[in-house]
Amino acid sequence: MQLSQTIKPISYLKSKTADVINSVNESKQSIIITQNGEAKAVIQDIKSYENLRNSLSLLKLIVQSEEDIRNNNVTPQNEMFEHLEKKLFR
Repeated sequence: MQLSQTIKPISYLKSKTADVINSVNESKQSIIITQNGEAKAVIQDIKSYENLRNSLSLLKLIVQSEEDIRNNNVTPQNEMFEHLEKKLFR
């Protein structure tokens, strides 16, 4: 789908809400909604939204991990496994 087909005015959404939802779910293509010529919202299918949220969560974890490494806030692997074994096999 071309970008020009994925940008719709809010009046289109108001008059064809069911069609927009069906289109988004079938094509997995997001639709940008404009109001007064400016982009104001994005409509996407729930699975794509969940995938996006999960990807962002993973990226946040990576950034936090990199910061821990830079700050030398790490535990050697063997120490971590020993600690886990003690907790699991008490």
